[in-house]
Amino acid sequence: MSQGVEVVGLYVRDQDEALAFYVEKVGFRVHTDVKNGDYRWLTVQHPDQPSFQLGLFTPGPPVHDAATAQALRALVAKGAMPPLVLVVDDCRAACEAMRARGVELTQEPVDRFGTVDAGFRDPSGNGWKVVGARKSGGRS
Repeated sequence: MSQGVEVVGLYVRDQDEALAFYVEKVGFRVHTDVKNGDYRWLTVQHPDQPSFQLGLFTPGPPVHDAATAQALRALVAKGAMPPLVLVVDDCRAACEAMRARGVELTQEPVDRFGTVDAGFRDPSGNGWKVVGARKSGGRS
């Protein structure tokens, strides 16, 4: 029997806005986009990682009451959620490509801990670190 994590969810303020950002600017692709009444199950995935999905979910029913949903949206907007990490072959090149597609970096690429890392936030406030894959003897 095989087990593992398949979906990690992010709270977003607007699923259409998040979908456009992750597909058009970050380079992910749509995996699942289905509705059940007012509830929408929306996931994207990195093209090089087909077994893992990123869920783009709005706080609210059926999971949260109105007060909890409002509190979660406020926390995400403030950048209070832990950052996710996107590992890339070349951090500087990946950041330039995303910048060309309209992503605003919150941290320019910097050499640190034997690799290069940078940061950005999605339109909802979720933080990301972009980290160059470690290579022996070379720059990331």
